[in-house]
Amino acid sequence: MMERKHPDWIKVRAPLSPEYFRTRALLAELKLHTVCQEACCPNIGECFSHRTATFMLMGDVCTRNCPYCAVSHGRVRPLDPDEPRRIAEAVCRLSLKHVVVTSVDRDDLKDGGAAHFAATALAIKQAAPSTRIEVLVPDFKGSHESVETVIRSPVDIYNHNIETVPSLYRKCRPGGHYHRSLEVLGYAKQTALALGRKILTKAGIMLGLGEERSELLQVFNDLRAQDCDILTLGQYLRPSLRHLPVVRYVPPAEFTDLKNEALALGFRHVEAGPLVRSSYHAWEQVN
Repeated sequence: MMERKHPDWIKVRAPLSPEYFRTRALLAELKLHTVCQEACCPNIGECFSHRTATFMLMGDVCTRNCPYCAVSHGRVRPLDPDEPRRIAEAVCRLSLKHVVVTSVDRDDLKDGGAAHFAATALAIKQAAPSTRIEVLVPDFKGSHESVETVIRSPVDIYNHNIETVPSLYRKCRPGGHYHRSLEVLGYAKQTALALGRKILTKAGIMLGLGEERSELLQVFNDLRAQDCDILTLGQYLRPSLRHLPVVRYVPPAEFTDLKNEALALGFRHVEAGPLVRSSYHAWEQVN
């Protein structure tokens, strides 16, 4: 089947800057994975050129197999106890003031990898006390204990992507549950407040998979009901022909309209556009 041609508004520059290659070399030297590389992010050239990256914990193989995602699925490896230290070293060598750390899904682990997230956050904060830490976490199968483990670590932003509307979960996110993801975000905020911590919560949604506008607006309302602070909206782009096809390319003007709708509901910040991803310009979203 022939892939649909991308519209003119979806364009990225070829990654050719010296800083891009320096960043890539540093990540290779420290044997670190990034979602930028593993998930085929279209913004890798821009982000690497600005000496920033979204670090991906716990390997490059996921226990889930979402049909929109380019990350590999299969047999996972044991956790690397030295990974938090190496990520902290990368943060220092890249002089990052805001770092985003995510992971593959690790449903094979009792805590889903929560303790590894916490260890990484602690290592970063010890090495770079002024660096702001954003974690983009899985749903931990709804485990409150795992959410608490992460919230009690020195994180500043707790991010969990909703990805799509409820009606598309079975097709797009078979290992996930919409209301479980909402509940995880709500519990993270409640736990932070109970601990007296000022942690922002954040969620992201992909557009173009067949969702209706009314469904998106309901998701916006559901997120605000959980006191979610920051929302990102971006265009789904098919990683390969074996992944879900793009149903529709959403024009930039529609992203602007949806951003305004979301801001009217009370989000502190909304980042919306065809090439927006969850960690795209993350440092600006929190300011």
